[in-house]
Amino acid sequence: MSTTTRRILLSLSALALILATIVILRPDQAVTKADAATDYQQLQKFSRVMQIVKQAYVKETTDEQLIDGALSGMLAGLDPHSTYLDKEMFKQMTVDTTGEFGGLGIEISKAEGGIRIVSPIEDTPADRAGIKAGDLILKINDKLARDMSLPEAVKMMRGKPGTSIVLTIFRKGADAPLKVKIVRAVIKVKSVKGDVLAQGYAYLRITQFQERTASLLKAQIDDLRKRAGGKLLGAVLDLRNNPGGLLNQAVKVSDLFLEKGNIVSTKSRAGKNLSFDAQPGDALNGVPLVVLINNGSASASEIVSGALQDHHRAVLVGTKSFGKGSVQSVIPLNDGTAIKVTTALYYTPSGRSIQATGIEPDIEAPLIIHKDGDGKEVKMTSVSERDLKGHFDNASKVAPNKASAGGEKASAEMEKRLKVDTQLQRALDLLKGLHAIAQQG
Repeated sequence: MSTTTRRILLSLSALALILATIVILRPDQAVTKADAATDYQQLQKFSRVMQIVKQAYVKETTDEQLIDGALSGMLAGLDPHSTYLDKEMFKQMTVDTTGEFGGLGIEISKAEGGIRIVSPIEDTPADRAGIKAGDLILKINDKLARDMSLPEAVKMMRGKPGTSIVLTIFRKGADAPLKVKIVRAVIKVKSVKGDVLAQGYAYLRITQFQERTASLLKAQIDDLRKRAGGKLLGAVLDLRNNPGGLLNQAVKVSDLFLEKGNIVSTKSRAGKNLSFDAQPGDALNGVPLVVLINNGSASASEIVSGALQDHHRAVLVGTKSFGKGSVQSVIPLNDGTAIKVTTALYYTPSGRSIQATGIEPDIEAPLIIHKDGDGKEVKMTSVSERDLKGHFDNASKVAPNKASAGGEKASAEMEKRLKVDTQLQRALDLLKGLHAIAQQG
């Protein structure tokens, strides 16, 4: 037996003894001698395989390569979101939550047959190239995605800004796989956006939950209120194609709209169960709120949607969300690497888990894309009586009954968007209806 193998065996044996000691301190999970013997046998098996590979594999390998590969395989076999992060990946993950990184701009998960796109991030190369939530990556350049781990796929897709990559994707409804060329760029994700949706109505958009999302959202609400003359009549919170992000920011965003009650709770097999409650204060002062969701709304987006839906604070419009109801913990290791492992499931205030089921909107509203005979997208324009040749003029001197609204009108960009975004149209119509009912009361 080589010195290296003997050293590994001793280290693994010591680890087994430490683990056994820790578990013994927990009476509810006592380990029998048979269990300890089985653990030791498995560690011996691991060491034996490692020794064989080092001696017989066609290419020379290092201990670091083999152990990294073993850890990667161990975590990838648990669930789609647990993974081993090498030094480069761990460093990049830290950068990601601050809102700037290099790559394509997509959130991915492992799936049968390839890599599933959870959501393209708005205003990124992938989004501009037409990548959609639910697309299945079959190939990255000429390599099969089904043979890659998530970290390997991420490494291939990230690279020097200005360089290109070709993704072969399968899209439901398409006749054949699509090849999409994307030019990498430095991804600067603007977490929060806002605009005037209509006179008196605010449009709020969260693309990703980052370190300062809640405070940026509050500032955006305050700005739009000023632009509305000091009073908002309603707001749309757009969480479509938002892949999630930081749990604490999802809690803070939910708290902006809730006066009291539970926001979310987590339950784990080991460790402390957590529960987060709202504090008094509603940033919108109780005016109607509509939340837009779709299949690309995942994780932190679903926490916010679920909390606002359960407390009847908002009406959810769109299509069913992604269904990621699990919580991952990132645990740094002492060599600059880390593991991301699923440690808990989260539950909405009513006690429901949306893991693998998603959140159903209160009003189902698929995004309808109108196309002409050549298959090109077209904007829909409305026709009214006054557009008809020879129409009668209105001789009445009574002004039409309009809801009182002050401040700015919708921007040109928002007017343009409303002509093609059918889900946003439904949301605005609903807000106006809710306001009209409130005025009648």
